[in-house]
Amino acid sequence: MSRFRNGSLLAVMAVVGALCLVGADHAEARKGISIGSRGTRTYQTPAPTQTAPGAAAPVQRSTTPQAQPGPTAAQRPQATPPRSSMFGSGLGGALMRGLLIGGLVGMLMGGGLGGLAGALGLVLQLGLIALVVFVVMRLLRGSQPAPAGAGARYGGGGAGFPPRPAPASARPSAADARPNTAHRDEIGVTPADLDTFERLLATIQGAYSREDQGELRQHTTPEMFGFLADELRDNAEAGLRNEVSDIKLLQGDVAESWREGPLEYATVAMRYAGRDVMVERASGRPVSGDVSGAGETTEVWTFVRQRGATGAGPWRVSAIQTT
Repeated sequence: MSRFRNGSLLAVMAVVGALCLVGADHAEARKGISIGSRGTRTYQTPAPTQTAPGAAAPVQRSTTPQAQPGPTAAQRPQATPPRSSMFGSGLGGALMRGLLIGGLVGMLMGGGLGGLAGALGLVLQLGLIALVVFVVMRLLRGSQPAPAGAGARYGGGGAGFPPRPAPASARPSAADARPNTAHRDEIGVTPADLDTFERLLATIQGAYSREDQGELRQHTTPEMFGFLADELRDNAEAGLRNEVSDIKLLQGDVAESWREGPLEYATVAMRYAGRDVMVERASGRPVSGDVSGAGETTEVWTFVRQRGATGAGPWRVSAIQTT
């Protein structure tokens, strides 16, 4: 009897635990979701930094259309090869066909077999000349020295070996080089910009906690504001509120920055501390989150601003990616 009671108790505890997990998953619905746009780099992984050495999660919700991959070589329509002729292609084949037609025309015009024999003799002479020219060209090509950079490969050798330096002529130009894992600060992010990013981090988190949609709209792109407003609405419909407080930036660095027409983008990795708790709207009872104290979070934020003839506009948050 006691074993049955123990089994019943364990079953009840398992059901309660499962319900708690469901509630925690719902409360943490925003965690792990990367949203927003990074212009033409929306679906590219930002370069790793000291703050976020791991890869950022790919953007999962964005209004930027994702480019579809083009057809592979096997899927591309193949060109129909030209039909081969009895005399081959090229100048030699055309000459042979012309002479044969000329011989036949001579026969029809009264030349008889003698005209055809003369045409065949001319064909034989031209064939011998073409053979001699072909042999001479092969000899001349074989005697030429190989180019200095032939066979050279830019980059590394086999696995585990350091890269071999390539000749200057074999190295790709700066225009053809692809960006490496190091960040490329193309616009020159200034210390004042970094201060703005830190201030926006606290501003966005505070406005989100207060559900101040007016302030959120002011400091985010229309797309980003729409996503955040949807999250606030979902929380309200579930009877929950996300309280965020005591935000403090611990470390941050620029992953990359670039221009797209009049727009300037800056992607920044930020590790910050703060208290993030999901509570019931009616009672204020904590449901999940950092109830005991401040936790740490590392995210990759992208900011965008418009530069015109009179200068640059304010930075706005355009994407947030988890790590």
